[in-house]
Amino acid sequence: MRVIDGNTKIYGIIADPIAQVRTPQAMNEIIADRVSRAVFVPFHVRADDLPTFVAGLKTWRNLPGFTLTIPHKELTLALCDHLGPMAKISGSVNAVRKTSDGTWEGETFDGLGFVAGLKSQSLDPAGASVYIQGAGGAAKAIVAALADAGAARIVVANRSEDRALALVDQINTVYPGKCILGSPHDISAADFVVNGTSLGLRETDLSPIDVDRLKPGQVAAEVIMMPDTTSFLHAAEAKGCRIHRGIHMLKGQIGEVADFLGI
Repeated sequence: MRVIDGNTKIYGIIADPIAQVRTPQAMNEIIADRVSRAVFVPFHVRADDLPTFVAGLKTWRNLPGFTLTIPHKELTLALCDHLGPMAKISGSVNAVRKTSDGTWEGETFDGLGFVAGLKSQSLDPAGASVYIQGAGGAAKAIVAALADAGAARIVVANRSEDRALALVDQINTVYPGKCILGSPHDISAADFVVNGTSLGLRETDLSPIDVDRLKPGQVAAEVIMMPDTTSFLHAAEAKGCRIHRGIHMLKGQIGEVADFLGI
């Protein structure tokens, strides 16, 4: 039985909403396996309160770091004192640790976790054509990691075309010619079709992907972890696609994140 006392280190995940996150369960399993004197908890924080909250965490002496998800991955970038290589490329972070001098170092593992999750299911993006809907924090990290993993062509589409174009330009500065700005017309030509948005968290959400353009044999991939099978994945499966759930992205990165945080 784990004892929480004055020597316990506190870690957590910042999100809004928070009910859908599955990181605390996964991290506390790692903490138990590693017999670490730590606990991992959820922090429900709204975007407007994020700078104040993160500043307060810096004064919390027994809090070595935290993770974050929707909608904080891009906002937290500016709150970090130092950035890891994938955070610099993608422009988003999902894990932050306190360095020896008390400053924040941010890195993103979403993209690396997404690629690792694909490979764990015998799906390799190397040489593949990818369509991704979204240009937020998770999508940025995923596009960067897919480019690094050797995807042949990555089409980025988003409701705000300016944000999609900014992501395309950002990635192409490091991986020239990998990314292009696209539209739903490009869905049918892709090997992998990825929902990189938060649409699907609620039952009332409209599908982020035009499922009528899906074809049998394509891989339909999700970043949302709860519900386990989103409306997009249900519709894709009905169209004959192979579905890839969001939980694989978490499983693909959770150990790396724990190592980064010092758990």
